[in-house]
Amino acid sequence: MKAKVYVTLKPSVLDPQGKAIHHSVELLGFGQVTDIRQGKYFEIALDAELSEADARKSAEKIAKDVLANPVIEDYKVEMVK
Repeated sequence: MKAKVYVTLKPSVLDPQGKAIHHSVELLGFGQVTDIRQGKYFEIALDAELSEADARKSAEKIAKDVLANPVIEDYKVEMVK
């Protein structure tokens, strides 16, 4: 079983890297893009013997305690079989 974890800055947190990417995209002629925010993506391989509920619980804990800074970042976990 695999967990996909998406970590993004909270909407209220400034994103200078996203702004720099947005500027580059505009210079390439993509004027219709109004904003870009950057984030992180993780794939976590979990033991196939775990139930889906236990695998999700483990992935959520890893995301909360290790992968994301809860003060400035949000996270989303998706489970894939």
